[in-house]
Amino acid sequence: MPIDPYILLLLGTVGLAALFPARGAAADVASGASTAAVALLFFLYGARLSTREALDGLRHWRLHITVLACTFLVFPLLGLAARGLVPVILTDPLYQGLLFLTLVPSTVQSSIAFTSMARGNVPAAICAGSFSSLVGIVATPLLAASLLGGNGGGFSADSLLKIVLQLLVPFLAGQLLRRYIGSFVTRHKKVLALVDRGSILLVVYTAFSAGMVQGIWHQVSPARLGGLVVVEAVILAVMLLLTWYGGKALRFGRADRIAIQFAGSKKSLAAGLPMASVLFGAQAALAVLPLMLFHQMQLIVCAVIAKRRAREAAEVTAPKPGAATRTVVGTGTRSG
Repeated sequence: MPIDPYILLLLGTVGLAALFPARGAAADVASGASTAAVALLFFLYGARLSTREALDGLRHWRLHITVLACTFLVFPLLGLAARGLVPVILTDPLYQGLLFLTLVPSTVQSSIAFTSMARGNVPAAICAGSFSSLVGIVATPLLAASLLGGNGGGFSADSLLKIVLQLLVPFLAGQLLRRYIGSFVTRHKKVLALVDRGSILLVVYTAFSAGMVQGIWHQVSPARLGGLVVVEAVILAVMLLLTWYGGKALRFGRADRIAIQFAGSKKSLAAGLPMASVLFGAQAALAVLPLMLFHQMQLIVCAVIAKRRAREAAEVTAPKPGAATRTVVGTGTRSG
């Protein structure tokens, strides 16, 4: 089973925050650095997203609408249905984090990687993931404000201003400057990826430090965490089945169904963590815990499925034993 090395770094960051949480002036510095990191993240997202590719992808609009419906409609409905598990299985803070998880946009990189591995429609996966990230900049905060209410900070003028300044403005700035810095971004993908991940680690450290200072981890027991994992496994299974067989019911081809399954069943840790820091503030630690667990779970399960899809595709395209021999014999007979 694949274990994402980045998850180990995230867990290490959580451990560092538990042992050495930022307090007082250090917390203020960390909070300011985290805010700047979030803005940098979304600026880089904007600089990377090719407007031309996005417009070209509109030609496959049925597939993209299907992925968006799974991401921002079906997932949230499952999240709302999980409300009935409180307080028997989930605590209210864990449920709020679970519900936030269902509102986050889909992934881009892992959707593309798994679609390619499974021999699916890679261009469709690229566009679907990009569209989901773009829509999520607006849809995720609006859905969070509507469904989480006061637990998510509410949809006040202050929260709206934070969303615009920290998420939308940097993203639009990246899009506007793409024509000037696009080649630089392309040449330095690996370096900028390190900046991305380093920024997210800073966001995680700040959020979990605040949680430690406030003592919120006393609200979570091992039994509750186990219950959360089971609930997330059920949600992931439902989405994987729905995207695969729903794609078949909508008469998509096999390659498109693979792209729909991987883009429509996953949630982005990279986009969700900074959004949670903006929307939840000091309560972000518990809010991102379900997302971190779901991220690793989806990687493990989707890697297994992608390999299975690849084997199935190889079996379909491989010539049957004896087929070549019969053709040769027939040809030889006609030649004679």
